[in-house]
Amino acid sequence: MASRPHPPTVPEANAPARSPLERLVDRIDAATQDRRATTLATDTVPSGFPSLDRVLGGGFRRRDLVVLAGDVGSGKSALALGMALRSAAAGRPAVLLSGEMREDRVLERALALEGRAAVDDLRQGALADTARAAVGAAAVRLRDLPLTVRPLAGDRFDEVGEALAAAPPPALVVVDSLQLVEPPRAVAALEERVAAATQALKALALAHDAALLVTAHTPALAAGRADPRPALDDLGGLGAVKQQADVVLGIYREEMYRPGQGVEGATELLVLKNRNGPTGFVDLYFYARWLRFEDMLDPES
Repeated sequence: MASRPHPPTVPEANAPARSPLERLVDRIDAATQDRRATTLATDTVPSGFPSLDRVLGGGFRRRDLVVLAGDVGSGKSALALGMALRSAAAGRPAVLLSGEMREDRVLERALALEGRAAVDDLRQGALADTARAAVGAAAVRLRDLPLTVRPLAGDRFDEVGEALAAAPPPALVVVDSLQLVEPPRAVAALEERVAAATQALKALALAHDAALLVTAHTPALAAGRADPRPALDDLGGLGAVKQQADVVLGIYREEMYRPGQGVEGATELLVLKNRNGPTGFVDLYFYARWLRFEDMLDPES
């Protein structure tokens, strides 16, 4: 049966008619906004920390090499794991390569982080009923996430390339850590090894259209200096790390250097380099019992 034609739209009373030029500009503006939204959705990978994503223009960008640097014990691995989990929860497949922990230890940390449970309580089976229920719910969420954990043996560079070539193609690959990556060519000195590995990692990020997040130590961070916040020159690698990285983030927790001063758990995440935007810092909070970082301005419920 033929449908009846819709009556013509009647302009609102007193509404000025749009000229052909104005209607054309409206269409161009709408198309530009749609294109920007599409580009942002496909080109960026959220870190899961809204304050950081705002500084970075929406998150990490595909084909970028992101270095997450900090002193020993600052929480680099915990923060990198949190970013991988949040990226996966946002629908961006992620792969985490760990050179410091076995897969079961990484998943144990993930359960503690997501379930807000102490790692020691998990290991000892000393969970109260409410904590056990929270961990069980976290396990269900983790099971459905597009997150893969792989070992980083550090005996061949192809380990990272294989992770990037996995199916489904990852949007984010986390490598923990830079100093454990075997460079693609034989190099004897540690600084040269780090430099060669950094250059090769950047090339992989470009080739595979993925964001590559690498944790890194700060070998040039001198003990006892007046300002212990990490800086670009602390990264070593003959300057290759700060040169090749598109984004460099540094973790600073005052309690590590000045016990009893400041707020316990308060963390500055410094944006030391941002090739496509501003630098600065965002405030995080570290729950040491749970190995969990939260955005101070936009915490998760």
